Amino acid sequence: KFYDPLDLAEAEFWDNTNEETIGFLRHAEIKHGRVAMFAFVGYIVHANGIKFPWPMQMDGTPFPSNTNPPALWDEVSDSAKWQIFG
Repeated sequence: KFYDPLDLAEAEFWDNTNEETIGFLRHAEIKHGRVAMFAFVGYIVHANGIKFPWPMQMDGTPFPSNTNPPALWDEVSDSAKWQIFG
């Protein structure tokens, strides 16, 4: 038996079979878990003041000297933030 409070193991998403739905859910769980682990490592790196030795942007803007990750996010320019999606 396994933990499934939403009973997703019995569901069929997008007209797929139950086996394909379970495969999709397993794949999604692994992917999101890896993203969460990577985000945690990034948070810890910023909190400890670790930075790349080169400028943050092509115009020579250095990385912020703050070590508080939420404050660091606020100091980063919008163009740098949009690179995440581009």
